Amino acid sequence: MISGTFVFEKNTGSIQIGDRTSIGGGTFICIEGISIGNDVMFSWGCTVMDNDAHSLLWSQRTNDVRDWKKGIEEGKIGIYKEWSNVKRGQITIKDKVWIGFNSIILKGVTIGEGAIIGAGSVVTKDVPDFAVVAGNPAQIIKYVNEQV
Repeated sequence: MISGTFVFEKNTGSIQIGDRTSIGGGTFICIEGISIGNDVMFSWGCTVMDNDAHSLLWSQRTNDVRDWKKGIEEGKIGIYKEWSNVKRGQITIKDKVWIGFNSIILKGVTIGEGAIIGAGSVVTKDVPDFAVVAGNPAQIIKYVNEQV
């Protein structure tokens, strides 16, 4: 069951979704890659973004709005944007993960098998297998004992 918005800001991005996975809405923004395993549950309102969208340096993002607008006007969204200065990283969500509503998963993160992401969490670093994390930034709260 797949719902939501899937945005490919460059033609190099790919999103892979495993079997028996449910995505209850949200936004997936991809220029690198997002891999979602089997038996994963996303609640509604989640955001998964494998890039920073803009450089941290003003001198490298000074034309971003102008270039984006030009692409929209020509029906070629994102084609003029300079992506080489934008940090990015593959996101991997392993099997049996449960991601609570309004959670945010950021670039370069791997979420381990059977992990649980608490509602409203911001995941900025890797989550171990069977860990329960919550907060902003997400921190380990405990581990789930059942490893079926």
